[in-house]
This record gives sequence, structure tokens and C-alpha cells, in this order.
Amino acid sequence: MHLHLHRLAFARPRHRQCLSAAALLTLSLSAASAGLPETAATVKRSVVAVGTFQVVRAQQHELRGTGFAVAGNHIVTNAHVVSAKLDADRRETYAIFIPAGRDRAEVREATLVRSDGAHDLALLRFSGAPLPALRLGKSTEAREGEPIAFTGYPILNALGLFPATHQGIISAITPVVIPVGSGRDLTTEVLKRLDKPFDIFQLDATAYPGNSGSPLYAVGSARVLGVINSVFVKGTKEVALTNPSGITYAIPVDHVRTLLEEAGVKLSP
Repeated sequence: MHLHLHRLAFARPRHRQCLSAAALLTLSLSAASAGLPETAATVKRSVVAVGTFQVVRAQQHELRGTGFAVAGNHIVTNAHVVSAKLDADRRETYAIFIPAGRDRAEVREATLVRSDGAHDLALLRFSGAPLPALRLGKSTEAREGEPIAFTGYPILNALGLFPATHQGIISAITPVVIPVGSGRDLTTEVLKRLDKPFDIFQLDATAYPGNSGSPLYAVGSARVLGVINSVFVKGTKEVALTNPSGITYAIPVDHVRTLLEEAGVKLSP
């Protein structure tokens, strides 16, 4: 089932008056901690849906996941959200979708800048005016028991282009993969991650299809601590399980910082 949006058109770059460069590049909160309603309202301005757009396709838009603005015209999402091969002959492109009222969205063409398959992260650059960028924290700021929230587009093809916020805590910081007890569970991906292991955040909050790529952030400061991910992590974390659990995971933000550095994208101080 596809989400029916009307009057979609690629936005043309335009100048926006009365916005300082700082306002365009970075969202800032007051020194005092904000409550979740205030924080979520701020974060929503930087969260978009990610998918593809093709003019000649019967359903022009295909929504695949969530992304968030990080610097200038760049957004971060999961690599698996933009992993499908584009139909270049039919001018299919990546796109971001920005809510513009009920049943409407502003569509911006996007290009894949860099992908990190080892951590399932991708960096895209989109056309038009920049979006307010979320502030990136550091992975060391994340502690077990830390109140967190994430904002994204769950089951977006059915529920529509309405950003939803979920809250919980970081319930554990665990390895992305642990040694398995049976040789039949030693897949190629398991072996790769055993060779280069890293920690992930296990959350006491529920994400749904479409939440992939959502920013995980501290409730009080809106600083991004990670990127929501289930498909990639469960491929090795829960390889021994017959049925996947309902646990939600997130990739720590330090891997986002590395991705941006490798792409030559500078963050605001």
C-alpha cells in the first residue's frame, strides 16, 4: 500500500530571507534542558522521509525510510534505505520528502555522496535550501539508563508523512555480534562483524519499518546519539533466533562523524 500524496514537485533552490547562516546550519537549544515536547518539535524540522522519485512511474514516489539533516544540504540515513539500484534510463532519482501540509509534500532531488556498509550508514546531498541541522553528540555521552527519543516515519506508506516521536531509555550498550554456538549461524556478515566488532545501543523503545535512519537523541538537549537501525543489526545480533525479537537498536553517532569526515563535510562548532 502506497501513501497517496498530491501536488508533488521538486523544489527549486531559492533564497530565504531573515535566516542567519547559523539558523540554517545548526539547531540550538537553550542551556537549560528542554522537555520532550519542546525537543521533539525542534527535531521534527530536521527529519525527512527518504525514498525515490520517478516522473514516468505510475506511483511517482516510493518512500523507504527516514533521514535527518546534519550539515548544509546533507542528510544521514541507513545505507539499506538507499541500497536499491536506480533506474537511470527512466530518470529515477533518490529524493527526500518534507511534509508540507496534509497529503502534501515538498520533494527534493538527492544524490548519494558516501555509504558506509560496515555500519549501515549513508550520506545524501539534496537540492534546494538547507534544512536546520541537528547537533551531533558523541557516543560516549550515551549511558545505560539515559532517557532518549527518536523521531521518524514509521510504516510511512500506510500511516502517511507524519513524523512520530517515540521515547525510552538506552537499556544496554552491547556488541553488534557475539560468537555463535553453531557453525550454521556463521554467515558472511557474522564473520565480517566478528573481524571488526563495534558496540551498538539496545533501546527500551519500539521502532517500526520506516523508522530506519531516524535520529536517536537525548531528550534534554536534542543532541544526536545514534541512528535507529533494526534490519542491519538483527542480521547478526539475532542470527541464532528463529524469530526476530522486537528489540530496537541504534548505531552510535561516532560512526556518523567518521562518515562525514571521510566525505569532507564539516560540522558547525
